[in-house]
Amino acid sequence: MLEEVERWLSTRSWSVTDRPLHRILAAKQRSGQSVSVVLPALDEEETVGEIVEVIRHDLVRQVPLVDEIVVVDSGSTDRTSEVAAAAGATVVHRDEILPRIPAVPGKGEVLWRSLLVTRGDVVCFIDADLKEFSSDFVSGIVGPLLTDPGVDLVKAMYDRPLGTAAGQGGRVTELMARPLLNMHWPQLAGFVQPLGGEYAARRSLLEQLPFPVGYGVELGMLVDALHLVGLDALAQVDVGVRKHRHQDGQALGRMSAAIYRTAQLRLARGHLVRPCLTQFERGEDGFEPRTYSVDTEERPPMVEIAEYAARRVA
Repeated sequence: MLEEVERWLSTRSWSVTDRPLHRILAAKQRSGQSVSVVLPALDEEETVGEIVEVIRHDLVRQVPLVDEIVVVDSGSTDRTSEVAAAAGATVVHRDEILPRIPAVPGKGEVLWRSLLVTRGDVVCFIDADLKEFSSDFVSGIVGPLLTDPGVDLVKAMYDRPLGTAAGQGGRVTELMARPLLNMHWPQLAGFVQPLGGEYAARRSLLEQLPFPVGYGVELGMLVDALHLVGLDALAQVDVGVRKHRHQDGQALGRMSAAIYRTAQLRLARGHLVRPCLTQFERGEDGFEPRTYSVDTEERPPMVEIAEYAARRVA
């Protein structure tokens, strides 16, 4: 491992217990910074309510760490919006944000648009499919941003069990993202969960980053943040165990293709020969091909959007 990465691991990798909640809150009060929590959600009625309730109980009512909880619904067909609102979140539909730019499907699209409907100086993203959720996921990754002015982005790290098998989750991370980072951006090789959906960053950084609209958003954000603010402005915090709904192999294949495409653009900003992925399913006549498009669009840095600039002036 690079000497620089080893040094980074010893100085920018922490545990949630390293920063007690009272210390984080005191730092927040001294600095006057505000914190927004964003949950991108698509058909997550089974889990989104509990996540919102835990955050509101632990970090709004008991300790005033979080200033707003916003669930951005990207087109759910179940009761995600109703459940989230009943739990106390502000719910906004993706298509209602920045309507002059037609929305496209994808997680990154939702995260990008969320910057327009949140106010926090620190923005914390939490996936809406987490089970047995702990508020440590929020306080753990927000803590370094409030207590250390030299930190701009913090990723959560955790164990990811697959069923009863410990540490076997995160298959796309191990098979796609980690090899890409080690080969092309070795400074980022120390991140335990580079694709994890739980991370927090300063708005001043997020508004300068392009957002891949799909599954490549986490890798793209790490790479772009490295180039913009440097390795020492990035950090990670151990928050324990992450349990969530797992995707099937073909969905993981599509996710991997999007991540590879994101890396490819950042390596060369070159032309995509074929932004598609063909997979196979067994049908009545044998294996049948199914071809899916790989999202090739990125949203520009939010600071370049006129509506966002106007809101800041106001």
